[in-house]
Amino acid sequence: MSPSLTATVSARSAVLSLLLGAHPPELEGREIVAAMRLFGVSESTTRAAMSRMVTAGDLVRDGGRYALSERLVRRQARTDSPTTTVWDRTWETAIITTSGRSAGDRANLRAEMTRLRLAELREGVWMRPANLDRPWTDAVRDVASRFSARPEDDPVELAHALWDLPEWSRHGHALLAAVDDAGDDGQARFLTMVALVRHLYEDPVLPPELRPADWPAEALTAAYADFRAWLAAMRIGRG
Repeated sequence: MSPSLTATVSARSAVLSLLLGAHPPELEGREIVAAMRLFGVSESTTRAAMSRMVTAGDLVRDGGRYALSERLVRRQARTDSPTTTVWDRTWETAIITTSGRSAGDRANLRAEMTRLRLAELREGVWMRPANLDRPWTDAVRDVASRFSARPEDDPVELAHALWDLPEWSRHGHALLAAVDDAGDDGQARFLTMVALVRHLYEDPVLPPELRPADWPAEALTAAYADFRAWLAAMRIGRG
């Protein structure tokens, strides 16, 4: 497995990935500690990460159990395959119409737009093909005007302008190769899956007409499903 794929994995990312792979997304503290030890993270490091995550609002603690916060439950749903619709060649467009927002508010809006899988064409103009069935949040509706548009230019070129599709594909294939290389090595497999889940958050979920050839999204999603089944087989995530 290439070190570059997992070099930035933190204890927080590892704990989140463990819980993201559990349904429902909650575990006993001792289960998390045991799992992290199996994957090469010490108990002290794990408990320190869990404590910081509770303080930060990533986790909710109830006695000895830890669960994902509501915000991260939505993130779990985002990792699962989004609901798609037949694309009629229209594009969702959101134009930011408010000004004078703080840096924190701007950062939060960018995160929300990314969660909705839009990309910024230019400052304040966000777009994507209209092939996803999901609600737009109040956070977006309060600051943006929304339109449906049909660009006259080549939609494939527009998709490439919004996302670095060759790089996403290249990294996705590298992760799939790392999954194969990990084999039965539980620690290597887990660390690779942490990186794979992060990569799936960045999938633009394009209509087939706009995807480059050999697009790895379906294979990555299948690998993530196998990972969750593997966790369940190890009795991780079961009360």
